[in-house]
Amino acid sequence: MRLLVMFDLPVVKDIDRKYATQFRNFLIQDGYDMLQFSVYTRICANIDSAEVHTKRLLSNAPNNGSIRILTLTNKQFADAVIAAGKKKPQEKKINESQLLLF
Repeated sequence: MRLLVMFDLPVVKDIDRKYATQFRNFLIQDGYDMLQFSVYTRICANIDSAEVHTKRLLSNAPNNGSIRILTLTNKQFADAVIAAGKKKPQEKKINESQLLLF
């Protein structure tokens, strides 16, 4: 499974910029990789893990702005069409023969 986080946070005021930076730092420290600007993704072992990370995300989200969270299967993520640019290393498809061990 993958969690896809997309956000648009205000950065005009100093305090808003501070909250946006704290949110991005939380994402990185929690194991998310930047897919593109304001779009981060994280691999989760299963739906339960995705729910735990969604709750953590919600508790660390700033009050202003817009944040969307999508839960995708690895196949859905791998089947994404790229209109411009190239796949990044974190976009590698995890197939059924690979195991995630924690």
